[in-house]
Amino acid sequence: MSDQLACHKHGRSNLGYQNWRWRPHDCNLKRWNMTETWEKLRGKRLMFVGDSLNRGQWSSMVCLLQSVIPVDKRSMSPNAPLTIFRAKEYNATVEFLWAPLLVESNSDDPVNHRLDDRIIRPDSVLKHSSKWGHADILVFNRYLWWRQGPVKLLWSDEEHGICEELDGAGAMELAMGAWADWVASEVETRKKQVFFVTVSPTHLWSEEWQPGSEGNCFNEKAPIEDAGYWGSGSDISTMQMVERVLSTVSSKVSVLNITQLSEYR
Repeated sequence: MSDQLACHKHGRSNLGYQNWRWRPHDCNLKRWNMTETWEKLRGKRLMFVGDSLNRGQWSSMVCLLQSVIPVDKRSMSPNAPLTIFRAKEYNATVEFLWAPLLVESNSDDPVNHRLDDRIIRPDSVLKHSSKWGHADILVFNRYLWWRQGPVKLLWSDEEHGICEELDGAGAMELAMGAWADWVASEVETRKKQVFFVTVSPTHLWSEEWQPGSEGNCFNEKAPIEDAGYWGSGSDISTMQMVERVLSTVSSKVSVLNITQLSEYR
């Protein structure tokens, strides 16, 4: 687990969260079985594709799944655009592909991606799909990187070609469209499962869940308990756009709607 995710290692003293359990209203979810999961993954590649939020989901899954695999029967590739955890006896992998904007961009380096100007090729998923296209189960996510100001569009493969500029929401819709085109043309549901994770909201203004307070989510130790809570970190227009795009490939993509759940965190 990377240092930025290792809360206990870096001194977090309140550990009550380790005993939390997600339980939707009127629903008692069964405990997750790691061995059963490996059997379902036998001979397959499960790949998370996206930004650091999906990398966090990949890390969590690997932490759980590795616990039932002997040390001499597992391996992890070095940190790179594509990081792979292998379980030899199951001939299975759980992988993460760094593709923060889905389409090709100048932020595709997993380390050096904090750039002043964000440039994308809005019509090209070829760079990333050449890696994710071979997976049996794909989990995509998309949102936060499009909320960081305007994006420059490069419509050719010339490194210093002429760019036009578009706001983040408009650029995200173009990228989502290119991704949906790939799904429509390349995904055979008998051979491949595709999931899309909805908006993971930000929690920037504590006054939204605690009126009269100032600041953000720093030093918060418990979830928001107001049932039905919505903050400004879930952009409705973006959510509607994602819903429109996903509706065009609804027969080939399963939606993992985590937005309201994540509002409470």
